[in-house]
Amino acid sequence: MTGDFTGLSAVVTGGASGIGLATATLLAERGARVACLDLNPQQVPKPLLGLAADVTDDASVRAAIAAVHVAFGGLDVLVNNAAIGAVGTIEADTDDEWHRVLDVNVVGIVRVARAALPHLRASTHAAIVNIGSIAAWLGLPQRALYSASKGAVQALTLAMAADYVTAGIRVNCVNPGTADTPWVRRLLDAADDPAAELAALRARQPIGRLTTPQEVAAAVAYLASPLSAATTGTVLAVDGGMHGLRLPSPRPEA
Repeated sequence: MTGDFTGLSAVVTGGASGIGLATATLLAERGARVACLDLNPQQVPKPLLGLAADVTDDASVRAAIAAVHVAFGGLDVLVNNAAIGAVGTIEADTDDEWHRVLDVNVVGIVRVARAALPHLRASTHAAIVNIGSIAAWLGLPQRALYSASKGAVQALTLAMAADYVTAGIRVNCVNPGTADTPWVRRLLDAADDPAAELAALRARQPIGRLTTPQEVAAAVAYLASPLSAATTGTVLAVDGGMHGLRLPSPRPEA
């Protein structure tokens, strides 16, 4: 599929690496003008437009969205990808850490979408895609705060879809499984046994490997495309079967 985003403009938050960069690259390949909002936009490659933005700072967000409007003359697609992780039980993370993660992962989406909405209302192909996580569906150990934030993203997506459907703005969510991103690799590097931890992550996805950023990007592009004009309020899993499949455990050898 090529050209379905021709003439459209898109913003991807956290667009300088990982899933965000893969998504921005794919949208550009399919015809969009794409701006990547990131704390470190210097590494964003051409023809993508890198803009500095901090999703925890409303003024920063509004300035970046205004710059996108000046550069592109409009905005049609918003991908809310910027997020941070957290490891531990509810006892492990302080109140400050809870506020920090929720401020980025949940309220950050609100700030960016709120700034973008006046421009999206002017579009005939307006779409918002939020990046959630398999953690919104499954009880994963040592992921209490992160799971709570991504559960909120999923619920927020459905509420936003209901609020803006009559304005012609579609809102959907992609829930990736464990993806092979720089963030996940940093977590692995910090583990006591990185090889064993990687093997465990691969084994818990029924397809037997990590999801790639490009596979998540393809799902985002599907939901954001004008070809999906009847799709809103949808949560799409790209998780190697984690959410939907219950495979039998291998039988022990006699």
